[in-house]
Amino acid sequence: MRKVMGKWPHWAGYAAAVWALGYGALGLYWALGGSGFPFGRSDPDWEPGLSVLGEAIPERAGPVIAVLGVLGAVAGLALARGVRRGRAVLLGFAWAAAVVLTVVVTDNRVLMLVAYAPLLAVFAFTGVPGGQPMSELVPWSRVNLFVVLVGGLLWAMAALAYQRRTAARCVMCGRGAYGPARWATPQAARRWGRWAVVVAAAVPALYDASRFAWAAGIPLGITEEFWRWLDESGLRWGGLFLSLMGLAGAILTLGLVQRWGEIYPRWIWFRAGRPVPLMLAVVPASIVSVIVLSGGLTYWRLRMVHGFDDWGMWATWLPPLTWPLWGVALAAAALAYYLRRRGVCRVCGGGGLREAEPAAERG
Repeated sequence: MRKVMGKWPHWAGYAAAVWALGYGALGLYWALGGSGFPFGRSDPDWEPGLSVLGEAIPERAGPVIAVLGVLGAVAGLALARGVRRGRAVLLGFAWAAAVVLTVVVTDNRVLMLVAYAPLLAVFAFTGVPGGQPMSELVPWSRVNLFVVLVGGLLWAMAALAYQRRTAARCVMCGRGAYGPARWATPQAARRWGRWAVVVAAAVPALYDASRFAWAAGIPLGITEEFWRWLDESGLRWGGLFLSLMGLAGAILTLGLVQRWGEIYPRWIWFRAGRPVPLMLAVVPASIVSVIVLSGGLTYWRLRMVHGFDDWGMWATWLPPLTWPLWGVALAAAALAYYLRRRGVCRVCGGGGLREAEPAAERG
């Protein structure tokens, strides 16, 4: 697997093309009357503002998806082969596909499922409390959002590899013949990366604080009636679980600027003193940043529909409105971490100890 991922610039375009062709085939299937269209009012989670495709119907959306799938397959192959003619168009298509699929089409249900993943794994073996089937917790409409997210990530990888390749930069590390830009040096990334980490760790604090308060019996930001319903239904403990996940995420975010985020600490005895693999931090942080940004934009859509005047329940909607800032800050923090630690490139030989300045050398 490590060897496969190490060659991602070479296969990302082909993977994006295959994904586009496969999803385009689904669009054709839905256009011809096939079942399982995951958008619009056939979505069991449907509510106004939840999805940008909330009013889509298969008869209209299906053909569009099919056509875009064919175009995507052609564009993906062109990206993979490094076709230079029409470079601006290809890059525009690829980056637009990446943004639309990862941030616009997906919504806050992706974030919810990721946060509840440990509980869902337990429920898969023990059953859902109350006898609710797993198919209701994870219906196809929610699984489809992960399929869309994967497609968007593949397009982002394909676009990045193509952009580097056609700009005479190393496809692996992105360095050019004249070295990194001033803002991309390890020294600069260390400075602005700290601010990004502080923001990314602080923004979700208001959400976490309210859920901790609910678990402690304090109806912070909600009505007494709503808190009693949370207590009787047991959902206040679900909020506590999410807050604990958020707290763990904040601690891991701080690791992006801490020594223990680069060198395994002593309490991880089986890896103590060894460098933390670069992508072990960068990849999860980058994916979570996209999911958080998408979730935050969903709450903005919902509030545009339902209004901003329900201040008696502010804790249920106000904190998530800050999540786009959280997502952007976390992405910046991950980028800064990468720029500081990427070291010598095994493909182009760029970088070096002086540039990378590993944590072990800094002490």
